[in-house]
Amino acid sequence: KRAQVLGIPAHPSIAAVPGVVDLAVIATPAITVPVIVAECAAAGVRGAVIISAGFKECGSAGVALERETLQRRGAMRIIGPNCLGVMLPHANLNATFAASMARPGSVGFLSQSGALCTAILDWSLRENVGFSAFVSVGAMADVSWGDLIDHLGDDPHTHSIVIYMESIGDARSFLSAAREVALTKPVIVLKVGRTAAAARAAASHTGSLTGSDDVLDAAFRRVGVLRVDTIAELFDMAEVLAKQPRPSGPRLAIVTNAGGPGALATDMLVNSGGALATLSAESLGALDRLLPAHWSHQNPIDILGDADPERYAEASRIALSDANTDGALVILTPQAMTDATATAENLVAVAKSGTKPVLASWMGAANVRAGDEILNRGGIPTFSYPDRAARAFAAMWRYSDHLRSIYETPSLGPETEEHAVRESYIARILQEAREHSRTLLTETESKEILAAYGIPVVETHVARTDGDAVRIARKLGGSVVLKLLSEVVTHKAAAGGVKLHLRGATAVRRAFREIAAAYARVPGGGDFCGVTVQPMIERSGFELIFGSSIDPQFGPVLLFGAGGSLVEVFRDRALGFPPLNATLARRMMEQTRIFQALAPKGIDLDALAHLLVRFSQLVAGQRWIAECDINPLHVSAEGFLALDARFVLRLATDPAPPLAIRPYPAQYVTPIKLRDGSPATLRPIRPEDEPLMVAFHRTLSERSIHLRFFSQAGLDERISHERLRRSCFNDYDREIALVVERSHRGVHEILGIGRLSKMHGVNEAEFSVLIADPWHGHGLGTRLAEELLRVGRAEGLARIRGRVLAENSVMLRICREAGFTLHPDSAAGDIAVEVVP
Repeated sequence: KRAQVLGIPAHPSIAAVPGVVDLAVIATPAITVPVIVAECAAAGVRGAVIISAGFKECGSAGVALERETLQRRGAMRIIGPNCLGVMLPHANLNATFAASMARPGSVGFLSQSGALCTAILDWSLRENVGFSAFVSVGAMADVSWGDLIDHLGDDPHTHSIVIYMESIGDARSFLSAAREVALTKPVIVLKVGRTAAAARAAASHTGSLTGSDDVLDAAFRRVGVLRVDTIAELFDMAEVLAKQPRPSGPRLAIVTNAGGPGALATDMLVNSGGALATLSAESLGALDRLLPAHWSHQNPIDILGDADPERYAEASRIALSDANTDGALVILTPQAMTDATATAENLVAVAKSGTKPVLASWMGAANVRAGDEILNRGGIPTFSYPDRAARAFAAMWRYSDHLRSIYETPSLGPETEEHAVRESYIARILQEAREHSRTLLTETESKEILAAYGIPVVETHVARTDGDAVRIARKLGGSVVLKLLSEVVTHKAAAGGVKLHLRGATAVRRAFREIAAAYARVPGGGDFCGVTVQPMIERSGFELIFGSSIDPQFGPVLLFGAGGSLVEVFRDRALGFPPLNATLARRMMEQTRIFQALAPKGIDLDALAHLLVRFSQLVAGQRWIAECDINPLHVSAEGFLALDARFVLRLATDPAPPLAIRPYPAQYVTPIKLRDGSPATLRPIRPEDEPLMVAFHRTLSERSIHLRFFSQAGLDERISHERLRRSCFNDYDREIALVVERSHRGVHEILGIGRLSKMHGVNEAEFSVLIADPWHGHGLGTRLAEELLRVGRAEGLARIRGRVLAENSVMLRICREAGFTLHPDSAAGDIAVEVVP
């Protein structure tokens, strides 16, 4: 309504603004927002921050208003609504209604609470903490955690990302982005709601053993996100992970000039999952020669109250040089003879000469302030109290260990039955159950599905009459177990098993009739269908449980733990997400107490991990299954046997819950013929392919490397685990690499690889192709390019791009034949290629 506001030109509408508008900040009544958003979209505005409240937090009318806003935004992206806004301190942008501007720094801060944002902002100004971005996400109607993590992952100003989270939103997007970014920049989350009610108890044991917060912990662990419990810890971890290297283990050395603070730090360290390092004999001898006779002679290393800066520095150097330590915490208490400033200077020099993390606790206030400043400038995080420092080290190790688990190369397990045959067989079982309106599979049906995935099951037969039971029992011999056929069970009271030793037909007939009579007393049970009969297994081994149920945010969740009749009493279990590989399965098993008892008894733990992998493939592949468990899974040195199984199907009217992590895209596996007529397979890459990729890189000439990477990279660099984990550990939502694999005289080898890498923020991907030198001229480059285009179409990509050196005539010919348009770039000396798949 005015031509100017506070001397700044004002316009009646966004369309009247001269020039291009990058960002709109909308702070008008909610009812007006959809129209304003539509006007912004029409004017070509690329992004908007909606500060206004009054949307889904206000009920159904607000939900409709939010939906209309999104429908009218076009290609424009929106942060909010109901948020504080966005600050980018390095760009001097303050698009918030906060009173102050954040300091520039290296922490990207994202929060769902606007009120918390203002409190954190006030705290950061007092503590001199700076931010690369300061974002209040509000209701996340459009831009989600995943979008923002991707953006901050690409931002050179951001070294760590901290998040205050109230709800996960798009779980798959968050996990996908966090997994990619966490390897190079720590992602640290404070998630409220640990006391939320557990998930609904279901027909399987699994449902009663999984709680929403436990599932969230498992999700964070799967992608390398570090979860903390307090705001102080949130920023502590952002600081220490940005300043110090990650520890390679949990063992901490503590150097202190007072015994009490060392003991305090030890208690917190051990209770937080760290470990007190055991010093080597060489280190103890060196410390004996350095320190007064009354030093502690163990870790914590009490160097006594009269310690000078040189004693601190040398003791710290010895502790850090010990192969048994993974880091050091140095504690200083101000005493009359203590020089906090010089000690800090010496410690900075010691820390810079090594590769292990160093933390410090300079206890006191004004007396140690100068030393604190020296340590912080030198990249050593400081803490007012040693217990807080010890807890930070334990969290550093937890973060490092999670990343190690994610990218540890798994072993390749034994193959199971052909995929197509298995799927057809299982589909028939599920179809029969649905035709009879059953959501609970029989025990025999459940075991047939397990067997189709290569999971050993106990021989089980169905007896419709007592005569059937006798005949089956005689066939099985020895002791048998009779149980009510599970498809008719509507009350748990009717589902108990009866154990008996076979002593003629009378005992079997009596057991059968007892079960039938017990069922007859169940109201509304339906028609009696019989019992299952299976051999009695001697329980000399262990009883485990494999399970899966549906989490409302993350979809199917896996469970592993101690099984048997007391499974819900002991609650010794770990959670994970399908699909697993052998490494992830092993790490999941290691979280339980029962795992520690298995190895001493001769259990093949690698085979058990591969069995859990196959179970995860079942859960990921059979989307009609809502809940299932194997309980008990009998485990002994002789092998594994599923004694009981329960499968619950989802209703036909219920949509299949999305998987939190995209499984292996088996639809892109294609058998092909090489030009010499020999068979090969064109398939997506797997983490297990890392050894094959090492061998592949050994076949590449310097010219092939130059044409693919536009520069030279040495073999040692190319086959390092740090580099190959990026190639082999694909997040198939973001990147799909196809390899051509053949088996020759029992040896598997990769002949070529093509890759589609999706670009952030646009529906496009970059592509590349590389062929082993001995296989040049065999048409594999053309075939890979064609398959990448097919995958791009199936993935819904709008465009595929790439860059090819002008001298790479073979690749340019392949691109032309595949339909790419070529755009020479004389300045860069290469040629841009693109195609709409």
